[in-house]
Amino acid sequence: MSYQELTPFLLSEVNIDEMSALWLRGGFPDSFLAKTDRASLTWREDFIRTYLERDISSFGPRIPAKTLCRFWTMLAYEQGGLLNAAKLAGNLGVSGQSIARYLDLLVDLMLVRRIPPWHSKAGKRLVKSPKVYNRDAGMAHALLGIESTEALLGHPVVGGSWEGFCIENLIAAAPRGTEASFYRSSAGAEIDLLLKLPGGALWAIEIKRTTAPKVTRGFHIAANDLEVAECILVYAGEREVPGPGGVRAMSLQDAIERLASAET
Repeated sequence: MSYQELTPFLLSEVNIDEMSALWLRGGFPDSFLAKTDRASLTWREDFIRTYLERDISSFGPRIPAKTLCRFWTMLAYEQGGLLNAAKLAGNLGVSGQSIARYLDLLVDLMLVRRIPPWHSKAGKRLVKSPKVYNRDAGMAHALLGIESTEALLGHPVVGGSWEGFCIENLIAAAPRGTEASFYRSSAGAEIDLLLKLPGGALWAIEIKRTTAPKVTRGFHIAANDLEVAECILVYAGEREVPGPGGVRAMSLQDAIERLASAET
């Protein structure tokens, strides 16, 4: 028996000139293929309401739909941030155990991705909280009421949304058996996405929605500490640009192709 995860549309499955629409609307077919952005948003809003009020209850958990919607929306606002269970519990008026249960449910339903921190480097003070992303960017945008690309680009969540969109596509392109984590030390060394390929090689990936292909000093420090095999900066430009420390800046599409052809 083999299990295959059927994701919404990925960038590798649509035309490259439709990337902005895929990011805004997400990959659910009826949302992505809608005639207008308004129709797409309406479909996602209806999906969220139906899923929360009817479908999830059929799986067994007895969680008020409004409470779960508020929690899901909070995660959308914190897209790509470290999980702060105490803060979420306080805002919702529930216990920390309830927050853990809500998060486990959304992760199991493949609506949310929880990326663990890297913990295998002895002698380093690393963060212990996971990072959390809404897996489908379009669903996150619907929870936040973002209808158009213009509204998205002017929204405070734009950076986290782009990071989550890239991460979903990169993980999907990686060889089967790849383990995803992130690296962040108390001293400021950080890697947005750390992929451990089946053969053991580590790929360090930084994600920035900018046309200036430059990584931080903290990225170089982390990459050197971990002795990574590949250093990639995914940025908003189209050209592949070599940088210091072996970092190669490239588009999301090129990074996907590079990962898909990686030797394990």
